[in-house]
Formats: sequence, C-alpha cells, structure tokens
Amino acid sequence: MKIGIYGYGNLGRGVEAATKYHTDAELVGIFTRRAPETVKTLLGTPVYAAEDILSFKDKIDVLILCGGSATDLPEMTPALTKDFNVIDSFDTHARIPEHFENVDKAAKESGHIALISAGWDPGLFSILRLYSSAVLPNGKDYTFWGRGVSQGHSDAIRRIEGVVDARQYTVPVEAAIGAVRRGECPELTTREKHKRECYVAVAEGADKARIEKEIKTMPNYFADYDTTVNFVTLEELKKNHAGLPHGGSVIRNGNTGINAENTHTVEFSLRLDSNPEFTASVLLAYARAIYKMNLRGEVGCKTVFDASPADLSPLSPEELRAHML
Repeated sequence: MKIGIYGYGNLGRGVEAATKYHTDAELVGIFTRRAPETVKTLLGTPVYAAEDILSFKDKIDVLILCGGSATDLPEMTPALTKDFNVIDSFDTHARIPEHFENVDKAAKESGHIALISAGWDPGLFSILRLYSSAVLPNGKDYTFWGRGVSQGHSDAIRRIEGVVDARQYTVPVEAAIGAVRRGECPELTTREKHKRECYVAVAEGADKARIEKEIKTMPNYFADYDTTVNFVTLEELKKNHAGLPHGGSVIRNGNTGINAENTHTVEFSLRLDSNPEFTASVLLAYARAIYKMNLRGEVGCKTVFDASPADLSPLSPEELRAHML
C-alpha cells in the first residue's frame, strides 16, 4: 500500500512515525504548504510542495489528509477525493453528515473511495457506542474525555491578549464517572461531566485578573464548565506541559431480563501518551481498510462503520480465524 501524507504538523509527523510499525505501508512522500526545503522529517521522507500533488496521481494508493477540521478538511477532502483515494480525521461531530455528503459526491463522480472521521472520537469510540447500543438496546451511553490536552481549547486561550502560551486539560468529574461505572444512569449536565484545568504563561505586566475572567467566561469553550486557571512561567509550562496526552472512556449501562432486573456495563477506555501519534495509527489502519475495499471495486465516502474489522488487519482471513477469533 503506497501512501502519501498531506500536511506535516503533529498528526502528519505521527503518521510518518507510525509507518515504522505498519510495515505493509510504503511512504511515497510528504506534501506541505510550507517551503519543502524548510521541512525536516523524522525518517528522511521526501518532501514536496502541496501544489505538486497531482504529479503523484498514479503513485499513491491512499492519501492521508492531516489538516484541521475547522477550515482545512471541509475544503481539502472533497477537493483531493477527485484525484485520490483519501482518508481524514474530521472531528467536528455536528458537521459530519454535511462533510460526508460533500465528500461522497466527489468520490462517486471520480470513482474514488474516501473515509472520513477516522480517529478515536469520532472513530473507535463511535464503533463501541454502536456495538454496545446494539447489544444492550435498553440502556444509556456516556462518553468521558481526558485527562488530556485539548489543542483547540489551548489555542483559544493563546489568542487572549497578554497570553504567551497555554495548555488546557479536559478532566472527567470523578463523581460522575464513578456513578456511571457503578451501573447507575444519571442525567448529567455538561458541567457535571467534565472540568477544565488551564496552565497559562503570560507576558510581563499582563493583567492576570482580566485574563482569568476572559478564560472562564469564554462561550463554547469554558463558560459551561468549572474552570481552574493556573498561572505559571513559560519555563514551567515547557517543562511540565510539553506533551499531548489524552484519552477517555465510552461506557454503556443497560438492563436485561423480563423486569430489567439485571444491569450490565460495557466500557472501552484509552490512555494516550500522544494523541496525534495514536490518531495517526488509527488513520493508517483505516487507510489499509479502504485500500482493500477499493481493490474490491468500492467507491464513495465511507466511515468507520462501513469498514469490516478484517479489513483493518494486515493478517489474512485464515490467520485471523486461527489467532484472533
């Protein structure tokens, strides 16, 4: 499977590193909007200008798109699907149906296959929500994120006047996740499920009181949560908060029996040292899946719900039955 990487930020670097372990993937090149000669890669992979991508139409089986969900992928994925089989990690849940329709139209018109929203949420967590709700229809789902760095929320803090750098951690509320794990089905508000921890380095003389107020009252980011703001030095921030850990849990509590007398809990959890590196590994597994699906003649837009578990694996059906079943 010959792959290309389009975009070389944290996620693109993660995909490049993951090819070391996904040995059936051959990395053709990295395509960047920066000047290629300024990009230093992890494995010495060739780097090309993004505008040269069409020169590789017949040399790449799957192009892995590593742009952002806010502005990049809504334009990038349908555009590149016209010439390549592509995969992305689009993660704006509310806009997935719209994104799917746009990509599906482009893929079907061009005869290509695309898979959107591959990662851990959406992605692996989506599959577990589907499996557990199918098995336990009389039940309730809960999703908790963290403890981990939210890159979008961290960036929102950095945009505040006087802020030099920041990290924001999403943290599940222990009382809430504990109740769910005990088999209870509480109705939880946004504030009751998660809290926000912020570590902020500011410029000398900056108004910390104003900055803290702006953070805590920021709509769509912090206003609906219990938020703690910790002011630290830039040196401390770089020393103690340089990584990008994340994780979370999907939990479903359900009942069976004539009188719903028996309670069952299904839980799937992740604890990640590197959010982008893990997401990159998911992307490579699903790139393998759509490569196989395309060889069978499938076209159009797909999601993680459409790829079979066997298509994710480099093992043969015989090997899977012998060692995994």
